[in-house]
Amino acid sequence: MDGEPFGSQSNVFGEVVFSTGMGGYQESMTDPASRGQILVMTFPAIGNSGTCASLNQSSGVHIRGLVVREYCKEPSKMYGDETLDTFMKRHRIPGISGIDTRELVIKIRQAGTLRGTICFGDVDEAVKKAKSTPLPSESNLVAEVSSKDIVKINNKKKQTVGVLDCGYKTSLLKELSERFNVILLPYDTTAQKIIDLGINGIVISDGPGDPAHPDIKRTTAAAVSDLLSKVPILGIGLGGQIAGTALGAETYKMKFGHHGCNQPVKYEKRVYMTSQNHGYSVNTDTIDGTDMIADQFNVNDGTVEGMKHRDLPILTVQYRPDASPGPCDTSFLFDKFKKTVEAFK
Repeated sequence: MDGEPFGSQSNVFGEVVFSTGMGGYQESMTDPASRGQILVMTFPAIGNSGTCASLNQSSGVHIRGLVVREYCKEPSKMYGDETLDTFMKRHRIPGISGIDTRELVIKIRQAGTLRGTICFGDVDEAVKKAKSTPLPSESNLVAEVSSKDIVKINNKKKQTVGVLDCGYKTSLLKELSERFNVILLPYDTTAQKIIDLGINGIVISDGPGDPAHPDIKRTTAAAVSDLLSKVPILGIGLGGQIAGTALGAETYKMKFGHHGCNQPVKYEKRVYMTSQNHGYSVNTDTIDGTDMIADQFNVNDGTVEGMKHRDLPILTVQYRPDASPGPCDTSFLFDKFKKTVEAFK
């Protein structure tokens, strides 16, 4: 597809995914779970509110490229520190506009997540290179976005939780800091090191890539397996999938994943709107024997959106209860986890 360039003019390769939200482009771009993605925005006009530093969900931009029908060159000054074009140039991210995003989304829905390239120059050569380049998910993307050091945040709370950082968003840290002291942990921190820190609960954050990647199974999943009966655990997004694998379930790559801030989830006889950004899911056929119960489901496609353990204080969700962007319908889960941590002995 031919279009008009904006942002940085550089050739990139990635997995092409689409986001169904009407807004939240900046949050999606700075979400570490977007690592390796060429992001297609289904809403036709993007950049209307510019960009604002306070909306960033991490210290950088993690998508490899952005595809839009139309980008706004003169955004509202209500939020904007700078235009989307300037923001992308500063972070060296290419964009392409003038694309029939409806047609592109139909192709993705029919064929599944695609390899893609945004290129300036020889198209045939770029396509040839894209076809021979390993998929981003074949790399350990979590290692690229995880904290390198242990960071302690004293919020003067009674309880302390550790966050196994697979690619956390600032909105997650905000929700946890309102309720706990927080210790950020590199994704490959051992179970013994976590226990020695004296934490009262563990949150496995969301992040990019394959939860069954050998490096993740060898480190994060192994540590979670050793902690299952020792502390309450909350797994979010990729973190929920990792908890599932630690208990013996299997995951699979979805046809085109869930990306956007308007995904409906049925939980306890209610439907909640949620923000999501993931391309993998737990296989329901492999849950039997793990003592996990699937109790939350996506209304659109029936995939598992959440599980709980029959006996242990373990809860997992595919979506982001911290939202940002999106509805705050499920933020009560953090209060539920707080009560679980306080009651655990």
